[in-house]
Amino acid sequence: MEKASLRMANLNGLYIPIIVFFGSVSTAIVLARGGYLAMGDVIQIGTLSAFISYAINIFEPVQQLAKTYTDVIALQANVERVTDLLEKEPLIKDSTDVVEIYGDNINPKKQNWEEINGDIEFRNVTFKYPDGDEEVLKSFNLHIPAGTNVAIVGETGAGKSTLVNLACRFFEPTEGEILIDGKDYRDRSQLWLHSNIGYVLQNPHLFSGTIKDNIWYGNLEATDEEVIKAAEIVSVNTVADKLEKGYLSEVGEGGDKLSTGEKQLISIARAILANPRIFVLDEATSSIDTQTEKFIQDGINYLLKGRTSFIIAHRLSTIKKADIILVVKNGKIVEQGTHKSLIAEKGYYYKLYTKQFEEEKTLEVLK
Repeated sequence: MEKASLRMANLNGLYIPIIVFFGSVSTAIVLARGGYLAMGDVIQIGTLSAFISYAINIFEPVQQLAKTYTDVIALQANVERVTDLLEKEPLIKDSTDVVEIYGDNINPKKQNWEEINGDIEFRNVTFKYPDGDEEVLKSFNLHIPAGTNVAIVGETGAGKSTLVNLACRFFEPTEGEILIDGKDYRDRSQLWLHSNIGYVLQNPHLFSGTIKDNIWYGNLEATDEEVIKAAEIVSVNTVADKLEKGYLSEVGEGGDKLSTGEKQLISIARAILANPRIFVLDEATSSIDTQTEKFIQDGINYLLKGRTSFIIAHRLSTIKKADIILVVKNGKIVEQGTHKSLIAEKGYYYKLYTKQFEEEKTLEVLK
């Protein structure tokens, strides 16, 4: 992939400028020589003008050909990227028996999929990353009843996402097992689990297309009315109303025409439309205006109702009502409990909370 991208960049940076250079030089030569002849009454001004036009017109097809060639090379590079991606061996594979019952990502056997309630249990789970030697979790046990709101807190780089990655089966335990509704999740397909998970990233990714399209991707079988309803729950209509084409407005590549807050609203609306049994939120750390933050919180509150949820929290003031808080330090869970019980213990969580509270208080004074 890197070689293809480099080749494409080299051609764009070298071939086209050379063509443009020779085209400009040729035109300059015709102009200089023709001007000299015209001054000596050897040729007329009209003839000179015609030759200049010829010189320009000759190089236009050459420039177009150069552009077409670089487009072909760009296409080749993209094909190589897709091919490399398709040929990559996945870290996690479903067993042959599971594929036979549940199907695979291309041919899922949805008629065999069970309903999911969202009860999750970590049973004697030990885990270390494929490229690491240190055990991140060791003989870890945790039962999360269906509908429980779990908040995961810790300093930046502490390893807050590890637990979520395991629960979502982006990684699998090195030892032990993770049960979904009382059954080892390796006994069901990845697609079965992932189809029941709604994930809102810290920096949400939007696809090139319209606002409506990006919400609709949450459930491709949804009607237009259902898409609009999901959008209105989280007030995406306030974003659409500001744009000329409303819900049919283009968001740009990666959503670059929208702010971070607006992208997160659309991402939450997409999760609402998907109606997952398990919801994961990685809180945004970037600054969001007060009104948008309220809309986001309303959408999150809607998604938390009746669903098993994981919130990777960056602002501790937002997770006081969580059913259980897991405190992570240096990649390991050092404390767990409710906000009230953890504050009473005056341990690591208490230090994090008071530190952040003082920082927020200082910022308010500076405003």
